[in-house]
Amino acid sequence: MTEIKTLASKTVYENKWMRVREDRIQRPSGAEGIFGVVEKPDFVVIIPISDGCIHLVEQYRYPVQGRYWELPQGSWEENSDTDHAIIAAGELHEETGLIAGQMQYVGHQYLAYGYSTQGYHIYLATDLQQHNTALDQEEEGLIAQSFTLAQFEEMIVSCVIKDATSVNAYNLARLKGFIK
Repeated sequence: MTEIKTLASKTVYENKWMRVREDRIQRPSGAEGIFGVVEKPDFVVIIPISDGCIHLVEQYRYPVQGRYWELPQGSWEENSDTDHAIIAAGELHEETGLIAGQMQYVGHQYLAYGYSTQGYHIYLATDLQQHNTALDQEEEGLIAQSFTLAQFEEMIVSCVIKDATSVNAYNLARLKGFIK
């Protein structure tokens, strides 16, 4: 199948976290159209597990006007070319105060490739030691807590966990045998 051809591209919005562009395209049939594309740097999501418990964070998510539990995750927009393993270790420590003795790479997934270039790298963190958190200003009010794996899975089933990235990352790690 022939690819879609980009005829023109323009930035319609930009800030330090993201850029939105509008591309005028031509389909293989010759028909023209537009695509709106959100460009954001990849982020990391960390699955911290120790002694049968998983460590989650809860924070206020402005776009959906609510507080939700999720796996620790984030990006370093100012240093987006930093090795994602370093970002994962940094985000884990920043949000939970945990330092992992072992970080295993699980894989890369796209967040929503129908409209965004953003993807995420998934890490399993084990051999955890507790230290102090180092929250950013944007993370004001973030709390960290551990749950048994059974509690976490029930939170997914009952839709307490609404973050698709957290659900996907955990299940990918399970399917690959990282989590028994």
